[in-house]
Amino acid sequence: METILVLLHTPIAKPGLETLEAARTLGGDLVIGLIGADPQAAAQSIAGAGRILAVDGDAFAQPRYSTDAAAAQALLTASAATIVLAPSTSRWSRALPGLAQRANGRIDTHVTALNGLTLTRWYYRQRIEASLTRTERPWFLLLESGIGPAYTPTAAEAPIERISVDSATRTQPKGLISPQSGEQTIKPEADLLFVAGAGWTKKQKDGAIHLDQAAELILGLLKSSNASLGSSKSLVDLSGEGHAVLPFLSHLNQVGQTGSTPRHPKGLATCCHGEEPHVVGWRFIQDRRAVNLDANCGWARGKADVLYVADAFEVMEELNRLLTTAHN
Repeated sequence: METILVLLHTPIAKPGLETLEAARTLGGDLVIGLIGADPQAAAQSIAGAGRILAVDGDAFAQPRYSTDAAAAQALLTASAATIVLAPSTSRWSRALPGLAQRANGRIDTHVTALNGLTLTRWYYRQRIEASLTRTERPWFLLLESGIGPAYTPTAAEAPIERISVDSATRTQPKGLISPQSGEQTIKPEADLLFVAGAGWTKKQKDGAIHLDQAAELILGLLKSSNASLGSSKSLVDLSGEGHAVLPFLSHLNQVGQTGSTPRHPKGLATCCHGEEPHVVGWRFIQDRRAVNLDANCGWARGKADVLYVADAFEVMEELNRLLTTAHN
């Protein structure tokens, strides 16, 4: 029988709870490994899931390869796990490949589905979907967010077994530098993904470019709907071509074949044409809608559930008015 270790940082976010629930479907002995400053509250949020081990202390609250890898290695040794699951966060994506090498194991990243011990993932810039399993152990899996339902805790005790780890390290965090300007625009937990295309920066029907108005309309929607902002590749590439751009966009907002593949329940694309490289990033969006003046654009060819043939500026202005009225 396999022993399954689920590695989670505290506090536990939704992707971690989804990973835990996915691990419960595999059968076998389930062990949860918590890493953070104080794991008690996190342990209570997963009460009833299984045996809980923890590496705690202020040194393990920081996202740092040396301490994350050392803590995960200690938890792996203490649990004697043969399969290790973790959410595909930046911290685990950085630390687990090194741990797999130390443990002489194998690792698979960007896992989008689990059917028993057979996983599904994408290759070649998300153009090829593959299903595979492995006989090598230990086997490490990094699961993408949205892989399934999140774990719901039960009314049970959550005893913790603490594991001691040497936290000595020469690396000290000095602060955070974000490539985003202004308020946060990427919100993985948002119900709506709003994607802006290059059409926002082109000449409009009056023959002029209205970049300031475009920025005001887009930010207005993000604030009133709490939506997450995405972008087509052509829009974020404009900055490298010397063209005027929306100041709050970066390549981190890019959705598509060379960008991200978000999993929001709803998506609204505006001023982009629905080309295949962009649409591939939408495959996990459940309700896909688009606004475009061209009735023959790519979104109309079976790639959007609903296509609104209209001026995006006018649509957004009215939508913002309705949302503002509803909030007031």
